[in-house]
Amino acid sequence: MWIRNEKLEGQWVILEPLEEVHIGPLKKAVSDGDSWKLWFASVPTSKAMSDYVNRAMLDARAGNIAYAVRLKSSGEIVGTTRYYNVDETNRRAMIGYTWYSDSVKRTPVNTECKYLLLKRFFEDSDAIAVEFRTHFFNQISRAAIERLGAKQDGILRNHQIMKDGSIRDTVVYSIITGEWPAVKANLLSKLRD
Repeated sequence: MWIRNEKLEGQWVILEPLEEVHIGPLKKAVSDGDSWKLWFASVPTSKAMSDYVNRAMLDARAGNIAYAVRLKSSGEIVGTTRYYNVDETNRRAMIGYTWYSDSVKRTPVNTECKYLLLKRFFEDSDAIAVEFRTHFFNQISRAAIERLGAKQDGILRNHQIMKDGSIRDTVVYSIITGEWPAVKANLLSKLRD
């Protein structure tokens, strides 16, 4: 496997490769808030969590890696994130399927999760580019991606048909190898603040 499927640990969070044991804690995490109600996001309901985790685990066979996000301070599971559409030949992947409990939003959790994923990707896996995608109307996600230091590549118009039948325009962002040192410095400065 190109990207090592192992635990990543920072100062605030531990990213644990997703397993069935995480289903119960993730049901509790998604119930802290109502992100699953957002029509433009793909956050599972508590009821759908088992299928969500099992599909993510199956995707791991293709080199995709999903993580449960654990707070170091309390041991509580507060969300998920993952590498997906992993392309070892071209040394690229996407980072996404990220969602968190409301209680950890606007904390260092997302910044550190992305720092750990990007550091592993660029420094250990010799990647050349990472991509982020989000719904055009997901302004919170777009702002979070831009705060990381990713640059907008463009908008894929009429890209996907959503569960409710609406058509999604997808905003595409990326970080490339040459940008990683500046992005890393930016993320580390945010984590020190």
